[in-house]
Amino acid sequence: MSKVLLEGIHKYFGAVHAVQNLTLEIKDCEFAVLVGPSGCGKTTTLRMVAGLEDVSQGTIKFDDEVVNSLPPMSRDIAMVFQSYALYPHMTTAENLAFGLKMRGRPKSEIAEAVQRAAALLNISELLERKPRELSGGQRQRVAMGRAIVRRPRVFLFDEPLSNLDAALRVEMRVEIKKLHQRLKTTIIYVTHDQVEAMTLANKIVIMNKGEIVQVGEPLTVYRRPTTKFLAGFIGSPKMNFIPCRLLETSTGSLAAELPDGTHWNIPDDRVDAYRPYLNRPLEIGLRPQHLTLGGPELANSQYLESTVDVVEPTGSETLISFTIKGHVMTALGNPNVAKNPGQR
Repeated sequence: MSKVLLEGIHKYFGAVHAVQNLTLEIKDCEFAVLVGPSGCGKTTTLRMVAGLEDVSQGTIKFDDEVVNSLPPMSRDIAMVFQSYALYPHMTTAENLAFGLKMRGRPKSEIAEAVQRAAALLNISELLERKPRELSGGQRQRVAMGRAIVRRPRVFLFDEPLSNLDAALRVEMRVEIKKLHQRLKTTIIYVTHDQVEAMTLANKIVIMNKGEIVQVGEPLTVYRRPTTKFLAGFIGSPKMNFIPCRLLETSTGSLAAELPDGTHWNIPDDRVDAYRPYLNRPLEIGLRPQHLTLGGPELANSQYLESTVDVVEPTGSETLISFTIKGHVMTALGNPNVAKNPGQR
């Protein structure tokens, strides 16, 4: 397997600056996920690593080898696409073997590699079937198996689960994570689904407008986002934002004044850090799971009082939407706490 290093990467499509000064190191055997909204440059970056797009400026290295001028076939990468791209006239076994056959590998080696990949992906009983006889999840397993048999330096996944239904996406996420743990491969994975990114990655790379916003372990990025965009993008349901103003209390502590006139005390251990922002317009970021439904019986709590607008039960939890002075908020509540639209 290989380390992948991107240094000062730029990509232009005419006047459009699609990727801007991107520098990123993906270590050997790391599972890196590029995530961001549509048009942020993540797929373009992956295609440059694969050699399917030319680099306008900058350097891409596999270990210490510069691969900018190498065609895709010479980079020793395997790519799994959103579309399965299986040969419809070939059986599963023939699809798995095709890449090795084109490289002139011995028949015994091909047969062994196909059996090994099929066993790893639990598709051994499907080897004689053609793609039209397979479900979506089975086709995606075959597509991954075709990449596995080659034992490439780097695996590239371009939104491979987008065509699957919700339940199958969850199942395939688990399979891909197991696959990485068994093969200990270098994987670069592109998705627009931040839940998928959080569950799969050991390094998450958030992009926006062609630039990297933050890189880190998933929980670090979730707990310590560096920008408002990132705070609102990572996490589901997404973070609430509400304007506030920092005031000094009569005791010398700080409080946040919310649009409805509510005052929330700032914890003592954060007062010094926040004091420079006194009397400036700010925003509080509140994750829905940090808002508890209840009332004055909850000791040591700070309150927002509002009318319930919408209730969305999901089974294990309930989403409650409400409004504070025109600002729509969401709380994630216990499903046993009954609330109805119009309830205060």
